[in-house]
Amino acid sequence: MNKYVQNNKITLAGFLITFIGAVLFSTKAIIVKKAFGNTHTDALTLLTLRMVFSLPFYISSAIVVSNKKENIRINKKQWLYVIVLGLFGYYVSSLLDFVGLQYISAGLERLILFLYPTFAVLINVYFFKQKLSSSQKVALLLTYLGIAIAYYGEIRMDTGNPNFYFGSLMVFICAVTYSIYIAGSGRIIPVVGANKFTGFAMLAATAGIFIHFLFKGNIQTLYSNAGLWAYGLLLAILSTVIPSFMISNGLKRIGANNVAIISGIGPVSTIVQAHYILGEKIFAEQIAGTLMVIAGVLLTGWKRKEVIK
Repeated sequence: MNKYVQNNKITLAGFLITFIGAVLFSTKAIIVKKAFGNTHTDALTLLTLRMVFSLPFYISSAIVVSNKKENIRINKKQWLYVIVLGLFGYYVSSLLDFVGLQYISAGLERLILFLYPTFAVLINVYFFKQKLSSSQKVALLLTYLGIAIAYYGEIRMDTGNPNFYFGSLMVFICAVTYSIYIAGSGRIIPVVGANKFTGFAMLAATAGIFIHFLFKGNIQTLYSNAGLWAYGLLLAILSTVIPSFMISNGLKRIGANNVAIISGIGPVSTIVQAHYILGEKIFAEQIAGTLMVIAGVLLTGWKRKEVIK
């Protein structure tokens, strides 16, 4: 039976699991940038490899959940929601994100992507008629002001990149489509269960990616560089499967608010990794903007409750 709970107690295990999960999630942009630089692959091919290696885990998860005694049967309308949300959340969003990462820094990508909770709030306000609190209004202002400051700094540092605005736009749209997934999943997870929804939504997204590659991809690129498979495996295991299970476990142990606070390390982790691994510069506007965005996002979801299975 699903219950809404608010867990404010932080345990050492819960903290460490969530912290490591958030850091592992933040490695995605670093691995993608390294793959683009070292293999000269394209976004669709890299995304396809990521899902090839992730697929066995999602199939296993879906089978385990479906075989449980408390398994909830999904009707046709709910199946449609799961499929559409999965396509938005992990097919369209991931593809846009990978395309954007070809043209902007890993630090800026993570910062723009971190806006998705604020977009989810706006979707709930305008489409589901939820009220916007005073603290959320302040949070939104703080978040977007932080992005503006960081973005100004990036423009000043990256003046020679002709595709800077296109890459930024792709990641921005990615944040919007992912927020649709978040807002929609918040409506259907209490009905079908978190594990079942996630498993089948990811399978739907994987099918979308495979079909896209079938029509638009170049299968020869999969054999052109042995290192490409290593990057696909790293993306799947290190920055997708493992952290997703760790964050889910963290939610059960310490609750959504605490997970949100600890996950604020994500953009900081990406910026630090990008500096030492990719050689990206750290500058004052980036630091100031990042701190404002993290504060705004945390304030946005401060009173949010999490559904625990």
